[in-house]
Amino acid sequence: MVQTDFLVVGCGVAGLSFALRAAEHGKVTMLCKSDPLVSSSAKAQGGIAAVTDKNDTFEEHITDTLDAGAGLCDEAAVRTIVTEAPEAIRELLAWGVDFDQMKDGSFELGREGGHGKRRILHAKDTTGLEVSTKLLECAIKHPNITLLDHHIAVDLITTAKLGCVTEDRVLGAYVLNPVTGEVEIYRSDRVLLATGGTGRVYMYTTNPATATGDGIAMAWRAGAQVANMEFVQFHPTTFYNPKSSDREGLTFLISEAVRGEGGILRGPDGKEFMHKYDPRKSLAPRDIVARAINSEMLHTGHPCMYLDMTHKPAGFMAERFPYIYETCLGYGVDAQKEMIPVVPSAHYQCGGVKTNTNGQSTLSGLYVAGESGCTGLHGANRLASNSLLECVVISKRALLAMLTHQPLAHNVESYPIPEWKHGDRVPQDDLAILYHCWDEVRRTMTDYVSIVRTDHRLQRAAARLRNINREIHEYYWGYRITPEILDLRNLALTASLIIDCAIRRRESRGLHFNLNTPDKLLQPRPTILHNGQ
Repeated sequence: MVQTDFLVVGCGVAGLSFALRAAEHGKVTMLCKSDPLVSSSAKAQGGIAAVTDKNDTFEEHITDTLDAGAGLCDEAAVRTIVTEAPEAIRELLAWGVDFDQMKDGSFELGREGGHGKRRILHAKDTTGLEVSTKLLECAIKHPNITLLDHHIAVDLITTAKLGCVTEDRVLGAYVLNPVTGEVEIYRSDRVLLATGGTGRVYMYTTNPATATGDGIAMAWRAGAQVANMEFVQFHPTTFYNPKSSDREGLTFLISEAVRGEGGILRGPDGKEFMHKYDPRKSLAPRDIVARAINSEMLHTGHPCMYLDMTHKPAGFMAERFPYIYETCLGYGVDAQKEMIPVVPSAHYQCGGVKTNTNGQSTLSGLYVAGESGCTGLHGANRLASNSLLECVVISKRALLAMLTHQPLAHNVESYPIPEWKHGDRVPQDDLAILYHCWDEVRRTMTDYVSIVRTDHRLQRAAARLRNINREIHEYYWGYRITPEILDLRNLALTASLIIDCAIRRRESRGLHFNLNTPDKLLQPRPTILHNGQ
């Protein structure tokens, strides 16, 4: 058994920023599912939204966020996170993060869809990698932080699961050791889940291979509430590569900042089309742009639309977006001279484990930050570049809440935790079936629970996922635990939660568009699921 003051599951910006602060108050153990820089945080291109310019105001940032959220944001959460953004930026600078600056030393601010002002701090077009790298460097050097890569959390340990009826709180997690193949106990009264999103439930996504909804699935199995899972944001502009044979469905993101810098969406005939869908044209929020591109593809029969930057001065793309420019060149597209082929792909989960603005879930001792959590900031559609901001602000508030309200409650002896028992069977002979189940989940979600939905599609998806989850529980869970089984287990459960939330929302709002219920309700409410454990 490993005992630690703070247990962090995930090592993106939310997990790293929490660990750096928590390490000043005790020992921190970080579990990283893969390599430390394999995260959605590290892949983020656009930047971090924050009011830092004298011509911008908190009220304007709040208004833009509420507008993008389509009436489902928690305004108190929005105000808290937006007003605490400047302090978050100061902390990142103190950790060594370098944001692009003007010659006078002020920040070079970008603008993205849904923002009325330039307020996006960025590091060229690899902002997430810059932030993640600098925080990781600080974490590695800190004597109170132990970072364990390729360690996969299996399940949360709670008092309820140990038979306690007087309280329900988290006690740590069972963790798969990659070297021994054994499941070990990591004991902590303070657990932060920061495992990222759910993009891998779809065939095509901007997310890394680790984004299988692990934290959400573990929290649900432990009895925590989840909310708003139906709001899956499809990034409207990911690179379309007709020659791709990537079975894993990885795609290359064309940052929304490209549209913020003047990029124009055009059809295969070269004509602009966004004016038909929104007066903001190519700068409309992501849900509107994604549906517009999807509609144009269906209408024209063309496999993609195009993002045009050819009107910009020579050298602009290579200077402002070097990563995007070079990657496009690698695929044979010179973005300075040619339009970039784009399609929507699964990008961001606006729902997650239900928390307050301190990251506190409905299970005592369990906190969630970043894309795994649902504070109410994003509502029915995330405003661009609010996600990294939420990571830093909520992780800080989570630590303060832990120190104030979550003192170390029990000695190890208070609740004897049983060792994990593997199943008897070895999955080697059935790997093909496991992979088939993985593909079936992703194909089902892509075909039936994508940008445009119907009641019939959702019910078909629910029936298929019930069968897959039953098979996992009754058959595969009798195997010796492997990373493949854990991924499939979490993937299938997460997909079911998305479907269940989508079925319950009897309207179309933000990222959830159902042809059978195309209107908005006058009094929208969050979609909250209770496991009942």
